[in-house]
Amino acid sequence: MSTMTETKKPAKLKVDNNGSLGSRVFDALNVIVLVALALITVLPLLYVLAGSLANEAEISTRPFFLWPHKIVTEAYEYIFATPTFVRALVTTVVVTAVGMVVQVLLTFTMAYPLAKRYLPGRTLVLNLVIFTMVFSGGMIPTYLVVRDLGLLDSYWALILPLAINPFYLIIVKSFFQELPQALEEAARIDGCNEMGVFFKIVLPLSKPIIATFSLFYAVAIWNDYMSPLLYLSDPNKWTLQILVRQLTNTDAAAALSQMDRTWVPPEQGLKFAVVVIATLPILFFYPFLQKHFAKGVLIGGVKE
Repeated sequence: MSTMTETKKPAKLKVDNNGSLGSRVFDALNVIVLVALALITVLPLLYVLAGSLANEAEISTRPFFLWPHKIVTEAYEYIFATPTFVRALVTTVVVTAVGMVVQVLLTFTMAYPLAKRYLPGRTLVLNLVIFTMVFSGGMIPTYLVVRDLGLLDSYWALILPLAINPFYLIIVKSFFQELPQALEEAARIDGCNEMGVFFKIVLPLSKPIIATFSLFYAVAIWNDYMSPLLYLSDPNKWTLQILVRQLTNTDAAAALSQMDRTWVPPEQGLKFAVVVIATLPILFFYPFLQKHFAKGVLIGGVKE
């Protein structure tokens, strides 16, 4: 017998590229469910868009359609020729842009020092932040605080009370803790102070998460209905969401009667048009931030 032992080669695993029957059925069910959810989401938007471009007769006779027989743009012409709607749209765009910048800046500047384990009192501050996620003062105490600060009928009342979202703050803090400390140390050796490290090193490395939470904050401000309703009593300062509510719950043409016109567009078409205009801006900007969106959520959700 030979003294040399033969080494057995490990058996190769056979991989079924097509998968088992159960796996294929599961994948098919997933596709069906996702397609159904997509249709549930998209079809109402397409119907509203089609209704905003249809005439009154078609809207009243066809219960559901995705493309009008004849495209008319009277509703959009009427809306953009009305000072009330244009003013509300411009106001909402400005408040959203300014509020997004303020909220992102405050969230990131608070999260950065809390990411430093050597910060005195860090645990106490974090516990206070977590406390606000569970308990809040409520609507009336918040209103009293805004009133005593002199923010009623001010656009700052729509920005400052919700300037820092505690949940977003904790995610951003976790992201900062995962950044390489060697980069910050090298920057300090080169003469940067803490503010220089934050603005020149940390923020440029945080583009995905900045894009993510900029989108979150912008959507929240754009869709905010309760804050303008509570804090703005001057109709000339109403945001788009308040005006949309007024138009969809009342006579839309009468609510926009500031303009001197001899014709009025379709009532339902006018309501559909204001909903489309209130929805499209967010849908327009999302594709440009989408490539950062998933990455920002994942890299910010690391456990401490």
